[in-house]
Amino acid sequence: MTGLTVPTTGRPRFGRGVRMRFDRTRGKHVLVLPETVVVLNATGAAILELCDGQRTVSEIVAALREQYGEVPDEQVVGYISKLAERRHLEILDD
Repeated sequence: MTGLTVPTTGRPRFGRGVRMRFDRTRGKHVLVLPETVVVLNATGAAILELCDGQRTVSEIVAALREQYGEVPDEQVVGYISKLAERRHLEILDD
């Protein structure tokens, strides 16, 4: 479990120097970070595609539910929290 709890009103976006792209060689989405690459599974890529700094965490969960059906809030919040803790994402809050 992470030490950081992301509020559902927070608006996640990629951290400084972080971007996501599709890696044709691997056939998967990857997070490109300074000096490293993180290979994403389909679930992680689906979540991160919605992290644009405009949508709240609640809106991201709702969009995932529209696309995939049942989506546990706590898993999405946990994933976003873990990436925010590692500074891969930053959370904007009004």
